[in-house]
Amino acid sequence: MDAYLLDWAALLVRWLHFIAGVAWIGASFYFVMLDSSLSSPAREQDRARGVTGELWAVHGGGVYQSQKFLLGPLGEPLAENLHWSKWEAYTTWLSGMGLLAIIYWFGAATYLIDQQVMALTPAIAVTISIGFLLGGWFVYNRLCRVLKGQDNLLAGIIFGLVCLSAWGLFQLFSARAAYLHVGAMMGSIMAANVFFHIIPGQKKVVAQMRAGQTPDAEPGIIGKQRSVHNTYFTLPVLFIMISNHYPMTYSHQHGWLVLIFIMLAGVLIRQYFVMRHSHRASPLLPALAVILLLAMIWYMRPPVSTDASAGQVSEAQIAEIINSRCVACHAGTPTQPGFVEAPLGIVLESSQQILSRAERIAATVQTRYMPIGNLTGMTDSERATVASWYAQRRQ
Repeated sequence: MDAYLLDWAALLVRWLHFIAGVAWIGASFYFVMLDSSLSSPAREQDRARGVTGELWAVHGGGVYQSQKFLLGPLGEPLAENLHWSKWEAYTTWLSGMGLLAIIYWFGAATYLIDQQVMALTPAIAVTISIGFLLGGWFVYNRLCRVLKGQDNLLAGIIFGLVCLSAWGLFQLFSARAAYLHVGAMMGSIMAANVFFHIIPGQKKVVAQMRAGQTPDAEPGIIGKQRSVHNTYFTLPVLFIMISNHYPMTYSHQHGWLVLIFIMLAGVLIRQYFVMRHSHRASPLLPALAVILLLAMIWYMRPPVSTDASAGQVSEAQIAEIINSRCVACHAGTPTQPGFVEAPLGIVLESSQQILSRAERIAATVQTRYMPIGNLTGMTDSERATVASWYAQRRQ
């Protein structure tokens, strides 16, 4: 019953995470587009009121005029009814942490730890996980303070920090958990930027406007910098959110390098759209992104099996491997703690069931996606045997 309830908790929290994430990313993308698309106000009266840019847009059967006041309206009070974009970010982060706890902390032995990577106890693994997320924010925030005004250098160092984190996590956790923690680190930085800098800075500026004071420009500069960082983190984080469906990425022997190149492609694509809003887009950016992705597709291509003629693999050999390494989870009644039913409904207790899933078994075993966290200790020799068996069946 506990595992059943945990499955429902994971489903509902994941749904909330998805909904809140769509709202947060949608608002973020909209305001980046709006800020990049502004043109000088056409009317002198608007410029006199303090309007620094405007955008006319059509959507949903109506025409809209958006105006930006850098220091608030001049000679008139600031409206009381202000919309604040913050709860989307907080809800996304809180639900994401909930998912992390339900799946990777409560299920640390299954999803977080890979004993062949590092022999960790669940308590130590969870402690490292929490410490890594906190440490990522503190290092990032310190870099932003130390390298104030050196945005290009800061961006390069932040990218290096993310790359180092990806490599380091692959030395600690299971490959799937390593990917997830890179995304959780970036997502935590994004939410912390909103909570500690963007919203407090905006509140300070608004309070100064309402007090009739000239707003301090510093909070706005910091908020803009952190917002820019957030928008470039977005596409890499979205990829990581869906990556657990594609074990060929994180289960690759150099999965951390695969992640770095795919994240870099995401940054290039995001840069293209940011520049496109201000009519400065270069087709070179998406072209480079496509080249990176094609290079990764080529690099990750599965090896051509040459083992089919190296000795016939019997059905009995495969059944023995499946029974000892897979059936604990993939059974009508799983014996592996934490599983109330076979993952994805795949049962492998009979020869017919094994043969009907031959291609999927070979793919998940070769990519090291299965067994999850290598809980049952499948050896490289057994993986090679499964690959040879499938190659023989295809002949």
